[in-house]
Amino acid sequence: MHSPVARPGVGGSLAYLSLSMFTAVVTFALSITLTFAGIGTTVVWVGIPILMVATMLWRGAAQMERNWMRVTLGVDIPAPYRQSTPDAGMVRRWRSQVADPATWRDMAYVVLRLPLSAIEFSVTTALWAIPLSMIALPIVIAATPADSTNLSLPGLHGGVIVINTVPEALPIAIIGLPILWLVVKATRRIAQLQAVIATALLRPTRMSELSAKAEHLQASRARGVDAAEAERRRIERDLHDGAQQRLVAVAMTLGRAKSKLDGEDQGALAELIDEAHADAKLAVAELRDLARGIYPAVLADRGLDAALSALAARSPVPVDVHVDVDPRPPAAVETTAYFIVGECLTNIAKHAEAKNIQVKVDRGEDKVVVEITDDGKGGAELRPGGGLAGLADRAATIDGVITVLSPLGGPTVVRADLPCEW
Repeated sequence: MHSPVARPGVGGSLAYLSLSMFTAVVTFALSITLTFAGIGTTVVWVGIPILMVATMLWRGAAQMERNWMRVTLGVDIPAPYRQSTPDAGMVRRWRSQVADPATWRDMAYVVLRLPLSAIEFSVTTALWAIPLSMIALPIVIAATPADSTNLSLPGLHGGVIVINTVPEALPIAIIGLPILWLVVKATRRIAQLQAVIATALLRPTRMSELSAKAEHLQASRARGVDAAEAERRRIERDLHDGAQQRLVAVAMTLGRAKSKLDGEDQGALAELIDEAHADAKLAVAELRDLARGIYPAVLADRGLDAALSALAARSPVPVDVHVDVDPRPPAAVETTAYFIVGECLTNIAKHAEAKNIQVKVDRGEDKVVVEITDDGKGGAELRPGGGLAGLADRAATIDGVITVLSPLGGPTVVRADLPCEW
């Protein structure tokens, strides 16, 4: 739910209320003229491109209003428009815009804003004229020749009070100060009321917000399925090309050693057993690394701090680890954070030519923030098929976001925002 700011500033309120009437007149006149011209000429097909331009004007005027409110009143109204198909033609995109309810709400707001802005401009101008003229009265009298400025006020019993000196005007100027204070508050209230109206018409509806969230979750789920499938293929490949081959070699070597048990070549037998022993140790090490890549036991038992410290201890580049995630986040968030740090440390060791790495993990009210910083050569980026894109896919499975800042020459900062409200 988006709501306008509670107290817009007086300067921004004045800027908005003073200029909005002129922009409202221009945008309304252009939009309505082109719309009726397009409708009238549709029968000869000339009206279609005119209506396209008119639709762009309606939406452009609404977007300009969102930007203007953000600058003057501090009201951030997100655009509610549906995403059109990238490869769609101009006519299809226009038809999609016309079918979008947000376009019609834009039209309603642009039409409504014209009379509202005229009323607001008139009321604001009148309100400010009263206290400013009262406060400026002594200055005006002092700056003009004597008896050339006379202010006549109704007095008691039908009489008239004439004010033409500075001492006589000072009480009126003093009375104007609290009136000015009231006018300032009224101006901010008028701007706030306009912000409420704009927010109601120009923000995304609850239905569109839910639809966008559903689309986002669907995309995240698809990326999560792809990431899980890629992980499964990696495990299969590591098993087939690594531990399985080692175990096959162990079996073959033991078979050859068995065939020499009855022979007299004890030196060859000892050599074969040593070879089998070495292959068995390598197979065990590869299986241990593979199991650690699936889900490390230390993470489940002792949490992120201990698990990331273990990762840092195995890194060939010195790593400084700072972890503050109390209370402990959900297991899915911990696992995602662990794999993001692990993959980043591996990539840095292989490609970054870094001398130092800093890993910082903090928990806020609704998310865990993971930052990995290195002093390497930089140039890392999120590109399809790359390692960082795989991390982004993994983070997307829990609706997380990966951002990368890596100018050439470094430093490189990889940040992951992982929600943990649920």
